Amino acid sequence: MKTLRIGLAALILAGSNATLADATADFAALLEEHWEAHLTNDPLGASMNGDRRFNDRWTDLSAGAIEERHLQNREFLRRVYALDPSALSVDDQLNYELFRRQMQDAVDEHQFKDFLLPFSHRGGIQGLHNITNQLRLETVEDYDDWLSRLGKIKVLVDQEIDLAETGRKSGYMPPKVLMERIPEQLKLQVVEYANESPFFAVFENMPESFSAADRERIRAEATATLEKSVIPAYKKLDRYFDDQYLPAARDSVGLSELPNGKAWYEHLARSFTTTRMTPDEIHRLGLNEVKRIRDEMAQVIKEVGFEGSFQDFLVFLRTDPQFYYDNPDDLYEAYLATSKRIDPELVRLFGKLPRMPYGVKPIPDSTAPHTTTAYYSSPATDGSRAGIYWVNLYRPEVRPKYEIEVLSVHEAVPGHHLQIALQQELDEVPMFRRQMGFTAFVEGWGLYSERLGYDLGLYKDPYSRFGQLTYDMWRAVRLVVDTGMHYKGWTRQQAIDFFKDNAAKAEHDIVNEIDRYIGNPGQALAYKIGQLKILTLRERARNQLGDEFDIRAFHDELLGAGALPLDLLEQRMDDWLIRSAAPAP
Repeated sequence: MKTLRIGLAALILAGSNATLADATADFAALLEEHWEAHLTNDPLGASMNGDRRFNDRWTDLSAGAIEERHLQNREFLRRVYALDPSALSVDDQLNYELFRRQMQDAVDEHQFKDFLLPFSHRGGIQGLHNITNQLRLETVEDYDDWLSRLGKIKVLVDQEIDLAETGRKSGYMPPKVLMERIPEQLKLQVVEYANESPFFAVFENMPESFSAADRERIRAEATATLEKSVIPAYKKLDRYFDDQYLPAARDSVGLSELPNGKAWYEHLARSFTTTRMTPDEIHRLGLNEVKRIRDEMAQVIKEVGFEGSFQDFLVFLRTDPQFYYDNPDDLYEAYLATSKRIDPELVRLFGKLPRMPYGVKPIPDSTAPHTTTAYYSSPATDGSRAGIYWVNLYRPEVRPKYEIEVLSVHEAVPGHHLQIALQQELDEVPMFRRQMGFTAFVEGWGLYSERLGYDLGLYKDPYSRFGQLTYDMWRAVRLVVDTGMHYKGWTRQQAIDFFKDNAAKAEHDIVNEIDRYIGNPGQALAYKIGQLKILTLRERARNQLGDEFDIRAFHDELLGAGALPLDLLEQRMDDWLIRSAAPAP
């Protein structure tokens, strides 16, 4: 009888293992198929990550291709739901849930037709030449592929015009105040001769290893492609934009003014924050955070002995020459020096650091006047390109010295570069997770990292401490103005005034920031909500573990699975707490 029971148990175990193996294989095949489809559908993204197979293509933006990708996503989602997650390993159950959420979000968002708003003042088709900053142009084949891509810009222009026209005729129009920035950017492309085009720069500085014959041939083909195809395409776009599109742009700024706009914004709020918070709840949270940070700012103002109102102090910070460099070179050197000062201090807070380095580069002149103070671009996943911390050197007289430290810890380390590079180095997880970027996690970590500046020996000057509070206030203000404009009927000027009344950022930056929120609804909500969740988790761990709390272990665990929705992050950290508090065997 005992032998029979053992035999039955063995059969059950074998059956269970077979079920797990089958489910694991099916799920792995689905992920592999989706990743390949993703690369095929986003050839530029593939190129940026080092996959050269699609180097001669752009994403197909025809209406038919957009619908086909939507149907493809729906089919992937159907296949996800057809799987039984309970038959997967614990690790694959997390992969399953993350993939399911990604697919569901993509399918849900299609109904709002964001593709009918193809133009952006912060990048897009008028600035395609800047893409070469993130591509490998090392071999003759790379240059030939880039030439082939350039030759297809005409098709891309026609597709964007078609999308814009469909949007114009169906009530999907962007705010005029944003579109008024684009003609100046487009004019860079509207030239007569190839060597006047911003696309021509990469053909003037080809690698020394190229033969003279290859350089001459490539340059000749570039000249012909630009003059016969690219420049005429941009001239066509320029005429369309000036004559038809810009005059039809709307005077309002809120997403709620578009078809199904309120529901659209509610969806974006949930998607970007990975919470169920409503726009009204987020607005109230923002007002509370603004009040709390104002009280902390008042203490710094008292410490420096400033006599005058809060608004007087902000004017002082915006106008006193001691807080600004008078040339871009000195500003750039300050960013470099700060970044290098931070790097060796990271071992205080992290047990694991990324292998991939990062660099600091100026934002290109063509986009610097229209974009934010700084931003970060990720490394290529194949290791062929480092991360880049891009800094804005346009008009250094409006870029305060007291922002440099706080900005650097957010965009570089221990902020975006450290988190994203570590995520890309998670060799045991599927590719989609190494690239996945839940904004509440990624930007929440960046904002949380600003607080870590104190642990890294920064903010010793009271004005730098005020700079850190200014950046914290900046993200609290976002909760108020983003929901205000897109959900509660605020005007652009109301948002600018609220920002100016509560933060020391220069007016030029404030206007660019408000226009960024207008053009990218909901994204600005993620920072503060993500930061508050991480701070809550850290405080919970400190309280429960007491003297056993190790900040390095906390950070390593928090970052150890890559970007996660906030509910799954909380679950992960609570499980870690249970393990950490358990007595040693």
